Amino acid sequence: MNEMGGNSAALAAGPARHEAAAKTAAAAPLAEVWGDTVDLRHLGWSVAIGVGVALGAFLAGRALLAPLVADPQIARAYAMLVGLGGCLAAGVICAKLFAPKRVVVEQVVDEAARLRVLAQLDAESGGLGSLEDLSPAARAEMDELGLTAVFAAYERGAGRVAAEAGAAAAGVAAAAAAAKPGARS
Repeated sequence: MNEMGGNSAALAAGPARHEAAAKTAAAAPLAEVWGDTVDLRHLGWSVAIGVGVALGAFLAGRALLAPLVADPQIARAYAMLVGLGGCLAAGVICAKLFAPKRVVVEQVVDEAARLRVLAQLDAESGGLGSLEDLSPAARAEMDELGLTAVFAAYERGAGRVAAEAGAAAAGVAAAAAAAKPGARS
């Protein structure tokens, strides 16, 4: 089950739909298809409904239009349009029958949590770069999302931590040199 955090808006229609989705998601095998979370049983039923409704619409359209249109190719083309309408109808039917499986969690993320995420990204990727390295478009997008201040705070904190680590390493080296017999200060 995918959970999305952050300052996102809930997409579900209400608590009842959210609870139904959570119960279904807990009991059913889920998979990711085209970037969305789906229940495999509901996916199978959706495919069957789609094929049945679309094919039924096409065949019904062909049967109804064949005697009305002089050219059989034109009747078939119009029947395909009716079949496409059947696809849309099947999509609406499946959307009504099967609730979304994604659970959107609304929560406010504090700056400390964002800084922890940046530290994790920094450790995993080997560095985040600097705000000064960003293109104007990327900088504008970060400003729009309210992330510039978070990255600036992280850079200040990371710089302070690096300076403290460097000072500690220099202090250890000086202490080690002073501890050697015959070392000059």
